Amino acid sequence: MRTLEERIRQAQTVHGIPPERAHFPFPSIGAVLEAHLRERPQKPFLIYYSEHNERSQYTYADFAKRVLQTAAFLQAQGIGKGDRIATAAHNHPDTIVQYFAAWVLGACVVPLNMTEEDSRLRYILENSNARLLFCREEYLERLERFCPDSIRTVPVYNDPNRVEGFHSLIAAHEPIAVPPEKLWDAEALIVYTSGTTGLPKGVVLVQRNLFADGYEIARWHGIGERSRMMCVLPVHHVNGTIVTHVTPFLVGASVVLNRKFQTEYFFPRIVAEGVEVVSVVPTLLAFLLEADADPLGAPQRGFRHVICGAGPLTCELAERFERHYGIPIIHGYGLSETTCYSCFLPTGHPWQEHRHWIQDYGFPSIGLAIPCNEMAIHDPQGRELPEGERGEIVIRGWNVMKGYFANPDANEAAFTYGWFRSGDEGFFRTDAQGRRYFFITGRLKELIIRGGVNIAPLEIDEVLARAPGVRAGIAVGFEHDLYGEEVGALVIPAEGASPEQILAYCAQHLPFHKTPKVVLFTDALPVTSTGKYQRNRVKHLFARWRNVQFRAEEFQRLIARQQSSGAPKP
Repeated sequence: MRTLEERIRQAQTVHGIPPERAHFPFPSIGAVLEAHLRERPQKPFLIYYSEHNERSQYTYADFAKRVLQTAAFLQAQGIGKGDRIATAAHNHPDTIVQYFAAWVLGACVVPLNMTEEDSRLRYILENSNARLLFCREEYLERLERFCPDSIRTVPVYNDPNRVEGFHSLIAAHEPIAVPPEKLWDAEALIVYTSGTTGLPKGVVLVQRNLFADGYEIARWHGIGERSRMMCVLPVHHVNGTIVTHVTPFLVGASVVLNRKFQTEYFFPRIVAEGVEVVSVVPTLLAFLLEADADPLGAPQRGFRHVICGAGPLTCELAERFERHYGIPIIHGYGLSETTCYSCFLPTGHPWQEHRHWIQDYGFPSIGLAIPCNEMAIHDPQGRELPEGERGEIVIRGWNVMKGYFANPDANEAAFTYGWFRSGDEGFFRTDAQGRRYFFITGRLKELIIRGGVNIAPLEIDEVLARAPGVRAGIAVGFEHDLYGEEVGALVIPAEGASPEQILAYCAQHLPFHKTPKVVLFTDALPVTSTGKYQRNRVKHLFARWRNVQFRAEEFQRLIARQQSSGAPKP
């Protein structure tokens, strides 16, 4: 059997071309920065809007000076190639400067998600062997409780003139010269997974991964030197970092960075700044629809499409958004382990064909594999499955991670057959040209196994999304004495909604074994900071129904009662 190292290398190979034969126009992130400084110093790179709608702007020259001063400061602290720095931060230009300064030196960034619990953050700081922590003022008191003494904390004050803070420290340094060496193999990011159980795993990405995924994202979405993108997602996650900072940086484009997503400012900033593309998660599309946000003619003023991924998009939500706004959703899929995106719907489809792939298969297609990687559907033994058959989504290519940091067991499981195993269930369909369009049906670990039958929660989510009285809802598999697991639903209700009405609708549109047997109302659904549902966190809410036997005839009577009472017909 091949060694783990051999299997990982195979998983980083695309169409027979190994990672060491990948080629990019520049030897390092720092070399790209030098080129921008020569060719477009006065062009805006980073435009920032605070949560109070205050605007600031950094040209490529401004950005380069701050990056190279910060690199000089890090170098003075003994930080160099292979070292790791952590950031306790949020969306802010300082954070982006710190990332790029580390990359100039060949150092690695460990972003902290400050919505995590203290115990998980402490574990990440200790596990990653970070030597220095940039900590924004808002988080200093919290970090003091658990930050290891071995890590030097550099405070990042909101007042740039405050002494002994990040801004005054870097101002004391002259910008360094960019190291001339090739840094494609240098570690760039360790992004820790945000699972709900067990210790988080550190995904190690190298600069080659950033180049491979960033250039492909730019090509796929037509991002060039004259383009302007907007970031509304958190930069502690690969979506906010790779899609809307690394990608435009590589091609000399501009970025509009928001402190956070705000529905009232979303379209006004797109129009004011001439933004062409924004990357979002499905939850944000739902927020815009709920707020009935005015697009202000954005599609007629050059706004081309939204990139959407990192969470479960339903056909119903996609249809409502595209019909209401006339803005295409370019659905895609990827993981931190594949740098960010591995596939997208094409951007040039006529509306009818676009609608076909996003509406006609029960799940919106996540599209075609981008050229820097391959995708397939495998069974548990690593054998490729045919069209239409469900199995595990697997990926191999130049954007596949170096591996999980200091976690050989996790690497053994992830690279068993020379592909990266995503842990997601999906299938593919081919078009007239023989191209494979992929679909995701849910996390394999979130499959509801009722009486030995696998049920994909996203199938039920699709029906819940159309049910009367449902603002948002998710299927949850809960422990059941008779079937092992049974199906429940957690719902944010509209005014006047009733569980009986929702159950009856689901029973009309799903076979009995997939129909939710219990509907619980809530004010909010459990999601990660990037909009992924955390179904396993709410299983316990259904514990009182563990030994209840639900019968099909009861649901038929429920349907009849709803119909006779004049409830809205589906």
